[in-house]
Formats: sequence, structure tokens, C-alpha cells
Amino acid sequence: MIPVEPLTKAAFAPFGQVLERDGAELRVINGGTTDRLHALAAVDVGAGGGRPIVSIFAGRRRPLPLEIAMLERHPLGTQCFFPLQPHDWLVVVGHFDEGAPILRCFRARGDQGVSYGVGVWHHPLLVLVPSQDFLVVDREGPGANCDEVAFPAVHIDLAG
Repeated sequence: MIPVEPLTKAAFAPFGQVLERDGAELRVINGGTTDRLHALAAVDVGAGGGRPIVSIFAGRRRPLPLEIAMLERHPLGTQCFFPLQPHDWLVVVGHFDEGAPILRCFRARGDQGVSYGVGVWHHPLLVLVPSQDFLVVDREGPGANCDEVAFPAVHIDLAG
């Protein structure tokens, strides 16, 4: 069982960046009518001739019990996700030790996003409601930018 821990900047730092209001650089713009939360994440997509794109991903809830049986990574660029509805969601990241996955699961609030670092192993989108949309900034361009690895399923401890 993978325990679920709260998403914090410190806990997630080895895997990327947390996008949130807390601690963000605030710039008041547009004649004082808009607060800009400046540079929440660095976007790195230029390797191999890549370019940044902005998309909306429409995530659907997976069946319970929630099983993790694969991870993916993007070796040519970062990938940022920010929820468009205020629902909590899950972020699973990890690495491999002699072929075995070492996984962590974070519960993100509906006002938190993440930016996975280049090459960081992570699970595809995990939503806790029937459907949830995300603004996604990632890479488009030449080259193989998605590696996937399957392994025996591990359950996420949603009750804990």
C-alpha cells in the first residue's frame, strides 16, 4: 500500500515544483486590477527542437481500489498540470531501485498544481471526482518524449 501524504513544496522538491499561491511572488499589474502570481514554475521544453504548448486534459476517475501498475516520464521536457476545478487530486511519483518501483503519493488540493521535472517518473492523471479538467503546459516536437514502465500493481491507501 502506498500512503497518501499532503502535497508540499518541500516534500515534492525532488520531483519538480508545486504551483500554488502560498509563497508566490505577487505582482500587481493592469493598473492595480490584477494580481499576477509570477513565475510559478520553470518550463523546460526546448531539448531536441521542442516547443511549449498549452492544452486542457479532461481526467476521469479510475476504478477503486486505486492501483498503480505503471509510470511514465518525459525525458525532453517538463510537464505542468493545474486543476481548473477546485477538487483534490492525486500525484504519484517515484524512481526505480534495482527494477523495483519506489513510489510516493501526494494529495494535491484543488488550488495546487505541479510541474514534473525533466525525466521524472510519474503516474498519469489521477482524479478523485468523476471528471476534472487541467490546464497542461508541456512539450511538442520531434523525438521520443514519453517512456513507460509497467510493474506489478500496488494499491494507494485512500483511507489513511
